[in-house]
Amino acid sequence: MGRKRVYEVVKHLPAEELDRRIKRLEKDTRVLKRLYFIRYLYKGMNVEEAAELVGITKATGYAWLKRWNSKGYEGLIPEFGGGRPAKLTKEQKEKLREMLKEGDSWTTKEVQELIEAEFGVKYSSWQVRRILRSFGMKYAKPYQKDYRKPDNAEDTLKKPG
Repeated sequence: MGRKRVYEVVKHLPAEELDRRIKRLEKDTRVLKRLYFIRYLYKGMNVEEAAELVGITKATGYAWLKRWNSKGYEGLIPEFGGGRPAKLTKEQKEKLREMLKEGDSWTTKEVQELIEAEFGVKYSSWQVRRILRSFGMKYAKPYQKDYRKPDNAEDTLKKPG
């Protein structure tokens, strides 16, 4: 069995600056968690102890330490792409929004068919509902219409006043 390696933490920032950044970033929990991890290392804890305190694996702790040592604070900012690119461009979504505003009411199926006909893009009904919500539009089940109801039913029911 070999010896354990001892990794030193490079102090890119004074402890006071690290504390200031922690306070400023309390809403960004990903970076905050990583800064707490580094702060524990500053206080003399080893990677395993600090990782356990912030609730990460030892391997993740070593990865964070490596990124901190090589890039400093910038190394702790997550680097992920943000998902699959949208099928509709911003301009197409804006055109769709205008088209939907022109109509009175739409079913999800109608919007789905409109998107396919106008832009050549197929979306699931679930995704169409997400798009409508992003527009600030609400969707609901329509009222049931009685096929036996005459077109002038309201006029017939009104009593002369």
